[in-house]
Amino acid sequence: MLGDFMYSNPTRLYFGKNALDGLSKELENYGKNIMLTYGGGSVKKSGLYDEIVKILKKGGKNIIELPGVMANPTTEKLYEGCRLAKENNIDLILAVGGGSVCDYSKAVSVSAYCSEDPWDKYFLRMEEPDNKIIPVGCVLTMVGTGSEMNGGSVITNHAQKLKIGHVFGDNVFPKFSILNPEYTFTVPHYQMVAGFYDIMCHILEQYLSGTDDNTSDYISEGLMKSLISSSRIAVKNPKDYEARSNIMWTATWALNTLIAKGKSTDWEVHMIGQAVGAYTNATHGMTLSAVSLAYYRHIMNYGLKRFARFAANVWGVNPEGKSDLQLAEEGLKALEAWMREIGVVMNLKELGVTEDMYEGIAKATFILEGGYKKLTHEEVIEILKESM
Repeated sequence: MLGDFMYSNPTRLYFGKNALDGLSKELENYGKNIMLTYGGGSVKKSGLYDEIVKILKKGGKNIIELPGVMANPTTEKLYEGCRLAKENNIDLILAVGGGSVCDYSKAVSVSAYCSEDPWDKYFLRMEEPDNKIIPVGCVLTMVGTGSEMNGGSVITNHAQKLKIGHVFGDNVFPKFSILNPEYTFTVPHYQMVAGFYDIMCHILEQYLSGTDDNTSDYISEGLMKSLISSSRIAVKNPKDYEARSNIMWTATWALNTLIAKGKSTDWEVHMIGQAVGAYTNATHGMTLSAVSLAYYRHIMNYGLKRFARFAANVWGVNPEGKSDLQLAEEGLKALEAWMREIGVVMNLKELGVTEDMYEGIAKATFILEGGYKKLTHEEVIEILKESM
């Protein structure tokens, strides 16, 4: 490992079938006013909502509900949450749902007491909070984003056709997260496999970069192999506890900052995917799957040895008698086969992208420098075309 770094992660996790028992303990650390954020009606249908409300009431908490957090949280929803949080002097935001609800809750936590437009400050200018931050806790019902143990928050501005993520520091990480794999059993198949690919993409964004012998990359290989194995079980039997628990744990470690330590990271697939999402409002994981293969083939020759290693160490491609190029190509074919096997979206057309969107999507794509190749505007358009 050649990089210097500091590592810290302040989030306390409760994992397993009895994980919700930890909520009562955590509530003792916070004041009376709890904002309960969640999405649609799934948390009520599953009975989880009733369980949580019972715990909150038993703890003497005053519950202020904020339902309707959408899959790609918007600036309008952010402003609504900010008003509600200030009006009710919220002491803790409890996010119940998937990554979008967790992301949204963190955005509200830093934005409620912001003295200016939080979209401008945090998502356009990428400044750090210098105001009061409301603590956040999460009860996770869908895996993929890793938002339960990081400082990331992604917000969509439809008026500006921008979808932007801000990775905040330790002070914005959830203070605690409840992870019970059983809560993920009822997630619809489409959302489930989108989450699986989001996990894979998170790992690849950190793995497909750098050239040194880095311990983080060995960890990444193990996480990917676990995900591949468990996902194959879960698509056939979504209620296989062992598979879903492995996937939930992998998702957390894929993006809790650990495997990024000591190395550069790419994130260009996410930048393109988020720009696509701003134009189509498509499911996040599917925007990533739709553009990944075209992007990886575009940069493969610039990081050939790592792509060859990916083929051999993750997919078990036999390297005997093969060049790095042959290995790398077989590795991407194996990735493609797995993507088709679990059933993710393989092209942008299926997400509603049309040719007249190319220029706008490319303009909305942030160009980063951490990967093997810094893209040009024209290359982004080329990748979009190849992803159709």
